[in-house]
Amino acid sequence: MPGPTADLFADDALQQPAGREQIGEQSYVLKGYALPWIERLLPELRRVLAQSPFRHMVTPGGFTMSAALSSCGELGWTTDARGYRYSPLDPHSQQPWPALPDAVRELAVLAAAEAGFSDFAPDACLINRYVPGAKMSLHQDKNERDYRAPVVSVSLGLPAIFLFGGHERSEKPKKISLFHGDVVIWGGVDRLRFHGVMPIKDGVHPIMGAQRINLTLRTAG
Repeated sequence: MPGPTADLFADDALQQPAGREQIGEQSYVLKGYALPWIERLLPELRRVLAQSPFRHMVTPGGFTMSAALSSCGELGWTTDARGYRYSPLDPHSQQPWPALPDAVRELAVLAAAEAGFSDFAPDACLINRYVPGAKMSLHQDKNERDYRAPVVSVSLGLPAIFLFGGHERSEKPKKISLFHGDVVIWGGVDRLRFHGVMPIKDGVHPIMGAQRINLTLRTAG
């Protein structure tokens, strides 16, 4: 299986039909929105991962997450026996997380504006790597200090089924297909909706290989 920072990152991409799908009162999928950014974005992502490689974190309950994680920006998300939190230091190196690449920041700010959030100023970018079989259980993004800013999520690589639920875990989530280059934005009244990712199906993306990489940008501090 190709590694996460191999030269599978190229400037070509599977072209998904462009469009905008509303999935909540203040939530949208911008289909293929990130494709024009791929040539700038992927080399910068390689540099981030060379400095802070993917790792499988352990939840406070002792479960190892199936998705591997890294971060960049002023704050990075981490979890261990002490709980879920943001930290200015990578716990593996005890050094600051890599800087948030300009291309990633610009993409997220423009996508947020397309969804009606014109003042988005992300300071944290979570980078998740899903191989076939990996998933993310339903959860809320609530470790941030201020919920007024949206969440912006960029999909790269293998397709995924995104679960977009309600404000209670018991509410049945919508199943939304996401492809390479799609960007999801949710905020405002939808900011604390439960969401997750179903297990990734076997496959090999022609650019990214047998993996899905997801960038999730937030205002955390």
